[in-house]
Amino acid sequence: MKLESIKRRIAILILICVWSVSNAQKKNVLFIITDDLNCNLGTYKHYMVKTPNIDKLASEGRQFNNAFCNYPQCGASRASMMTGLYPTQTGHFNLRDTVRQHVPNVTTLSQVFINNGYEASRVGKIYHYDNPSAIGTNGHDDELSWTARYNPIGRDKLEENKIFSLVKNKFGGVLSWLAADGKDEEQTDGMVATKAIELLEEYAKEDTPFFLGVGFYKPHTPYVAPKKYFEMYDKSDIIIPRVPENYLSTLPVPAQNSLTRKKPQLHLSDSLARCAAQAYLASITFLDAQVGRVLRALKENGLDKNTIIVFTSDHGYHLGEHDYYQKTTLFEDSGKIPLIISYPGINKTGKETESIVEMIDLYPTLCELAGLKAPEYVSGKSFVDVLDKPKNTTRTSALMLMSNGCTLRTKDFRYTRWGWELGKPDMVELYDRKKDPAELHNIAQDKHYEKQKKKLEQKLNERMEQANTPPENLKVIK
Repeated sequence: MKLESIKRRIAILILICVWSVSNAQKKNVLFIITDDLNCNLGTYKHYMVKTPNIDKLASEGRQFNNAFCNYPQCGASRASMMTGLYPTQTGHFNLRDTVRQHVPNVTTLSQVFINNGYEASRVGKIYHYDNPSAIGTNGHDDELSWTARYNPIGRDKLEENKIFSLVKNKFGGVLSWLAADGKDEEQTDGMVATKAIELLEEYAKEDTPFFLGVGFYKPHTPYVAPKKYFEMYDKSDIIIPRVPENYLSTLPVPAQNSLTRKKPQLHLSDSLARCAAQAYLASITFLDAQVGRVLRALKENGLDKNTIIVFTSDHGYHLGEHDYYQKTTLFEDSGKIPLIISYPGINKTGKETESIVEMIDLYPTLCELAGLKAPEYVSGKSFVDVLDKPKNTTRTSALMLMSNGCTLRTKDFRYTRWGWELGKPDMVELYDRKKDPAELHNIAQDKHYEKQKKKLEQKLNERMEQANTPPENLKVIK
């Protein structure tokens, strides 16, 4: 064999070895996001829900007890998460807008990983989908965010004629449910888990660094899960939330409107409320089983040794709190999300943290954990220091927006203003969360809290100024 040929072969072998070592050093990301899941989980001390797999993940990682979305509705929330920007910075408020309608040259979270040599696959819902009508399609997805996309469609979608709904033939925006026949794997979320497992097996064989987005559709309405999950919950054990007499009259008109906009769901009978709650909890336990399947596959394929795991939701959810169901309010129930992060070597001293974090903070945090550089314009704050030391603090407040209002959540208070610019006395809500964690007693007009209210108003103005700051070097179309 000629010397030149030998040298060439040696050079190729060196390159292959360097590439293999480089890939082995790259941290993978398993990003699991659910749809319409609040903190009704065992690990968050819910009084009856069964979520053993999510609970186990929390025991092995870091559980955030004060994580909040930045917009309490799917489309804007997910776009905010994937861009690291507030909706006020991009103009992305509408449910069915796509990311690049507003920021055409943005580098999304998964794109950062693609740009650094990763495979970035999506299974199910990461960006907005009309759920369930768009199941099986790309929905309002962003093609540039992925190297591969998969859209499972199961019997829950194909058998919609069997689903009970408060409004006939309407499922996504109104309470609806079905104790379904068949196996887990036949449901759309079961198929999402199955495809995610197949991809993990491929990644393990090919030694491919990956960012795998696994987007489950439950527990979004319709609450569909196999019958066995419904049978886990006795309706007589369910606690129905109550509100004080004449409760709505204590709120500003926009807040009243946010709680009364879904007319068919107003003032449910005790029987219907228990049925809806049973179905929602059954969907969560079904979801938990699918999460467990994916996490077991990660471990069985030896990928857990080099993978960052994220488990979260796109926003919170009312299940009768404030006599309301679903999302799009400026209360705790609509804004608070579950967030669990685990990875090899995480400090397991003190598994929970009380640090306040926002959904946009996931972007820079995952980049830092993977040793990648996030774009300068990203508004989120990395909370890697909290992952290392749970008593550290990333933020002292969380900001949540809607198109007609904003709310500031601090450790002890929630301060809500309807209308971003004008803080009229009758357009403000204030809640002392130490005394009133359910946020049912608006004390905005209580003179004893006047000084505190002024401090919160000033802080809200500061946060809104930050949230309105245009992102540098990014084209924005509002």
